[in-house]
Amino acid sequence: MQKNLLIIYSSVDGQTLKICNTVTKHLKENNQGVDLFSIDDFHGDINAYDKIVIGSSIRYGVHHKKIIEFIKAHTDELEAKTSIFFSVNLVARKAEKNAPDTNPYVVKFFKTIDWKPTYVEVFAGKIDYKKYTFFDRKMIQLIMWMTKGPTNKDAEIEYTNWDRVKDFSLKLIDL
Repeated sequence: MQKNLLIIYSSVDGQTLKICNTVTKHLKENNQGVDLFSIDDFHGDINAYDKIVIGSSIRYGVHHKKIIEFIKAHTDELEAKTSIFFSVNLVARKAEKNAPDTNPYVVKFFKTIDWKPTYVEVFAGKIDYKKYTFFDRKMIQLIMWMTKGPTNKDAEIEYTNWDRVKDFSLKLIDL
């Protein structure tokens, strides 16, 4: 018997996991079977699922290496079923960059792989300078300064639009 939906994710600072947990909660509230795994913990068979959701955060302009490797290793299986990808990044905090076709990281990502998912979404992440290592904080502050974002070393700002996350969750049911 096939399970309904598998979510595989990579999360550096926890926001992608928070989004995945919220999606899982919405799906379960709508009686949808769902299994959630970190890319590091999934060792199962994706063919046991009807739908595959892959979520990845961005760090320094690229999605997690293990997510990319997983997609490249399973492109044929992913394309044979309903497959969904979502990216979590701070650039998506800007309205003009919060869609799959306008988010530079997502556009670049799909130029480097052959997979064509059924559906793609982008969510804005969270900035929490106090949580970062010294190096990460300085690098992210530089990136934020260049993109006119917050640079205060004490800033903690969640940009994720939770209504969009809920809408995404409900869309997964109908795909």
